[in-house]
Formats: sequence, C-alpha cells, structure tokens
Amino acid sequence: MEVVLLKEVKRLGKRGDVKRVADGYARNYLIPRGLAVVATATARSRIAAEAAVVERQELDEKGLAEEQAAKIEKAQLVFKAKAGESGRLYGSITSGNIAEQLTEKFGIEIDRREVALEEPIKEVGKTKVEIKLHPEVKVTITVTVEAESD
Repeated sequence: MEVVLLKEVKRLGKRGDVKRVADGYARNYLIPRGLAVVATATARSRIAAEAAVVERQELDEKGLAEEQAAKIEKAQLVFKAKAGESGRLYGSITSGNIAEQLTEKFGIEIDRREVALEEPIKEVGKTKVEIKLHPEVKVTITVTVEAESD
C-alpha cells in the first residue's frame, strides 16, 4: 500500500514522502496514529499545498530573523557587577541576563536559549557572544562586564 507521511517516521521517511509499506503496517500502525494517510491524488495534492505554506512561513521567519540580526549586529552590551580585586565577579552574567538586556535595548523578544553562552561570564572584560535567531541566522555581539564601583 502506498501512503503519504504526515509526520517524520524513523527509518521510513520524512513528512510529505510517499512510501510503499505493508498493508498491515499502514492499517494497524501508521494510519491510526496519524502518521500517514493512504496515497490518493487528493492526499498528495493536500500535502503538497501544506508543504508550500510551511516553506513560505519558514522564509518569512528567516527574513524576520535577518532583520533582527541587522538591528543587533553592532550591539555592545555593558553590565556592571560586583567584582573582587582580581577581576573575578561575585556573581555571574548569564544568557538570561544577556537576552533580557537585548530585549530592553532593541525591543526584540530573544529567548535565553537563543544566546549561545557555554558557561556564565564570571570575569571582568569583553566577551564575544553568539545569538542564534534562526537555524540559518546567527549574529555575534560584544558583552562588556565592568567592575561596579562602590
């Protein structure tokens, strides 16, 4: 039986693929779980139309991410934090702090998970931080941490 996959199925295919599978596999597993439908002409055209809509949405999201990247590309964030004499911070600057300040400064909603910071910043100085706005759009900003004067 030929089926059109509605979702990605391990070791079978991805969404929109037309696959030939055993009748029992289709009737008892794929179709009841909403993973596939029988490959009729209507189903094929519906899946193709949905794929076109999804592709358009992805292009729109990428365009929006590129606009946001252009806004924050030259950003330099400055944080003031308490530090010891050696320049070591008593606390740390986290990806959440960076995302919060970017949102305040530029009005762009950035989630802390989009800030690619391997570990919190714990020393005074400048650090390059990558922001992942979209799987294909990344931008690097400079984060400066200064010792807070008492």
